[in-house]
Order: sequence, then structure tokens, then C-alpha cells
Amino acid sequence: MAGTTHTVTNQPPPLIGYDVYGADLALKEAVTRHLDPDLLDEVDGELSALGRACGSAQVQEWGAQANENPPRLRTHDRHGHRVDEVEFHPAWHRVLGKGVSAGLTAAWARPGGHVRRAAAFLLWTQVDAGNCCPLSMTHAAVPALRTDPDLAAEWEPRLTSMVYDRELRPAHLKAGALLGMGMTEKQGGSDVRAATTTARPLPDGETYELTGHKWFCSAPMSDGFLVLAQAPGGLTCFLVPRVLEDGTRNPFLLQRLKDKLGNRSNASAEVEFEGTWARRVGDEGRGVRTIIEMVAATRLDCALGSAGLMRQAVAQAIHHCTHREAFGGKLVDKPLMRNVLADLALESEAATTLALRLAAAYDRGDEQERAFLRIAVPVAKYWITKRCTPLVAEAAECLGGNGYVEESGLPRLVRESPLNSIWEGAGNVQALDVVRALKREPQALNAYLLEIGRTRGADHRLDAAVKGLFTELADLEGIEGRARHLTERLALVLQGSLLVRHAPPEVADAFCAARLGGDRGTSFGTLPATLDLEKMVDRARPQA
Repeated sequence: MAGTTHTVTNQPPPLIGYDVYGADLALKEAVTRHLDPDLLDEVDGELSALGRACGSAQVQEWGAQANENPPRLRTHDRHGHRVDEVEFHPAWHRVLGKGVSAGLTAAWARPGGHVRRAAAFLLWTQVDAGNCCPLSMTHAAVPALRTDPDLAAEWEPRLTSMVYDRELRPAHLKAGALLGMGMTEKQGGSDVRAATTTARPLPDGETYELTGHKWFCSAPMSDGFLVLAQAPGGLTCFLVPRVLEDGTRNPFLLQRLKDKLGNRSNASAEVEFEGTWARRVGDEGRGVRTIIEMVAATRLDCALGSAGLMRQAVAQAIHHCTHREAFGGKLVDKPLMRNVLADLALESEAATTLALRLAAAYDRGDEQERAFLRIAVPVAKYWITKRCTPLVAEAAECLGGNGYVEESGLPRLVRESPLNSIWEGAGNVQALDVVRALKREPQALNAYLLEIGRTRGADHRLDAAVKGLFTELADLEGIEGRARHLTERLALVLQGSLLVRHAPPEVADAFCAARLGGDRGTSFGTLPATLDLEKMVDRARPQA
């Protein structure tokens, strides 16, 4: 019998049944800005359909179920035979399958592919960030495989397929395939050149047997893996199929699954190789150079994924405060709460705008844009992923105690928020990569300066920040100790330049005042009161 002591009031309705894409004006405008006009109607319809799926109660429930029922390792069958399989909840397969069918591994095969995929990836992260790992690895593997035209011709159609085939069988019998990655080892971590896994050449000269381990293997249920191992000629990249062409299982011993803070729906494993068959990708001794384009693509996905988490957190916070009343009025109308929400929305829009600009550079693909990506990708990966955790935590606080309860969805976002800053090279790795580009690749800095130079004279605070950046860049001696500071400044100036060019005046003004002009405190909610905060919150409000 239901209790009758009170009636539930003043509780916001669930944020479901809406178009996640259509409600994100910053994302829609970025897609329109960067996409060929002839493709816009097609892609807008495609992303709107995906956005409605993202916002549906059914798909949101799938994401929750996949996280509440994490994968389980099954090393042996009931007869004692080694099988090394990962079992997933059905919701995982539903979400992953829909991600594949939405083109999240097909960027290389479609016109405007990187912009449309980047937007979709940002949306799909808001359903379940865990399934985005295999989608990202599969997408990013394509440029690495292209170092071997024969291998690319064989595997690329499978990887860019929009068909999800979950069965473990030879890849040539499948309509679509997924790839994982294994680079780090216990003793090396980010220092992949310290790998001890060995590769013994077989008589044909193209294939090898691997012996060793990987401390962190992403997406161990995939159809194949790009791994690094020490061949006679040095560190080399290899493709390891999960199932061999004759249908037998390639030795791929799953020792255990990682018990992670977040990313609970996704499996990450420790793997042992014992006479594991592998095919060389690229020349011996050039493993890092071969796999570097894959790393760059996954780093951009880290920025996109964090932008997606930020957007969902901001949407939830604004939605809650729009419906929740306290102290005689709606929370969203309280000046201090409005300041917090506007500040969160500003950070989210800056992240989305920068991430989509990088995706557009991939689509254009000319020499100038490739040089720009060389410095802009590690800059964006460093800064956007760093900003994700404090933003998501502040958004949870906007919900009060409700934001600390699992049913709100915010705790899952909080647990997920540090991941992209750690994976694919943590903060120091990114900052040092920026320094490396500045010292060794002057064309990268030139491309960056050309990009920010497009707004010269448009805002005095941005001009002053650029001048300060020039001062820092003029002295690269002893730069390693201040590499983080420099990377942060590069990111903020680039975001400011993009927002001054493309965002509404109230957004650009707020960014230049608070992020470049120094007119703010150290926490969210400290924007100058003279800014048009109401417009900024209205712009970011999701319409359920």
C-alpha cells in the first residue's frame, strides 16, 4: 500500500525524450560551419535521428544497464579448455551495435566523415562512454594500417563497415570487425619503447610469433589488435587477429580484467602472448612512427569524449535548475546559480568548438591542416580532458544531494570524467609532445599562429593574451618545467580565437573576460556580473 503522508512535488522531470543534437546549439553550429553545404541536409537528418535516440528513455536505459552489469572474464569452458572470452550484458551489445551502425567507425569512408563522426561521437558518449573505446580504437586503426597497402585493402572495409558482428570467428567471414590496441607494459607504461614483448620472424618474412605481455589491452573482445613488440630490427607494430583464418583461436591469454574507477561497461585486460601469430604493420624498427597516427586519432577522441561528458553534465544541471524551486523561485533565476551555470556552459561550448575544429582539419587534410593538427591535438587533449573533472563535479553539485545519488546519472559522469586525461598519454605526455612539436616542427607552430592570427584586432583581451604567448614562445630554454603552463595558454588562446570568430557575442565576451582577461576566480561561478549570463544559460538549455 502506498504511503499517504506526503505528495512528491518540486522534483524535476527526467531529462529524456528529446533530441540531444538539436538541443546542443554549439554543436549544431559547428557542424554547419565545417561541413560542405551539399552534405548538410543529409548529415543534419542523420545526427538528429541519432540525437533523438540518445535522448530516448530506451537507449538511456541501455547505457545504465551496461554500466550496472560490467563485463565478466571467462577463461575456460566447462570442459577445461581455454577460451579467453569476455561476456557482456545484452545492453552493451545493443549500444555498441547502434554506435557502429551510426557510422562511428566509418569516418574514413564517407564525405565529411570526420566532422559528422566527431559530432556523433560527442553525442554517443552521453549514452555510455565505455562503448566508445572500441569504436575509437577501430576508427583510429585505419591510418596505421594504411602504411601497408595490402593490409589496409584487406582490413579497412571491415573496420569502416556499419555492421556490428559480435561473433568470434575469422575476420574474413565477418561483415564488420572491431580492433583494439595493446601498447603499454608493466615496466614501461607511457614509455612504450621499453617494451619487452618479443617478435620472432617466421620464414615468410611478413609474419611473426609474439611472446610477452600487455599490461593494458583495450577492448579485448575485438577481432584484432595493434600491438608493439621488439623484432630483430627494433620496436615494431603488429596486427594480431583474435581468430586465425582456419577458425582456431590465436593464443591470446586474458589474465584478468581491470577493476576501474569508471568506464565500467567496457573491458580492459591484461594479456599474455605465447607463440601468438602476428602480421607486421610497416617496417621493423618503425613501430612508434607506424602507430603514431592511430594515437593522434584516439587523442582527438579523448577530447571529443570529454566534451560529450561536459555537455551532458551541463544539460543535466541546467535542466534541474530550470525546474527546481528554492528560496522563493526557480534555481536558474538565482543570480549566483545563474553564474555557475553560465560558467559551466561557457567551458562546455569552448570544448565543443575546439574539438570540432580539429575534426574539420582531418577532413580537409592538406599540408597546412596536418601541421596544425600536430600541435593542436595534444593541446586540445591536454586542456579539454583536464577541464572535464572539475566541470562535472560542479554540475553534480548543482543538483545538491540528488547529484550524489546513482539514479541521477551524475555519479557515473563523475567517475568517467578523469579517464580521458589519463588514457592515450596523461597530461605530462601531452605537454611534452607540444614542446617536442615546437622545437622540431616549425611548420606546426606556423600553422597554429596562422589560425589564431585570423582574429587579430577583434578583442583587446585576446590580443593581449597572444602577445603574452609570443613572449613565452620566444624562450624555449628550460621549457620542460613550464610545459603545462605553456600548453594551457596555447589552448586558451586557440579557444578564444575560435569563439571570437564563431560564437555569439555574449559567449565570446565572457570567454575573453574570464579565461583570457583574468576577471574571474579559481572556481566555476565567478564570472563578472556585467556579462549577459542569462543568454548564455538559455543558449545551453536542453529542451526536453
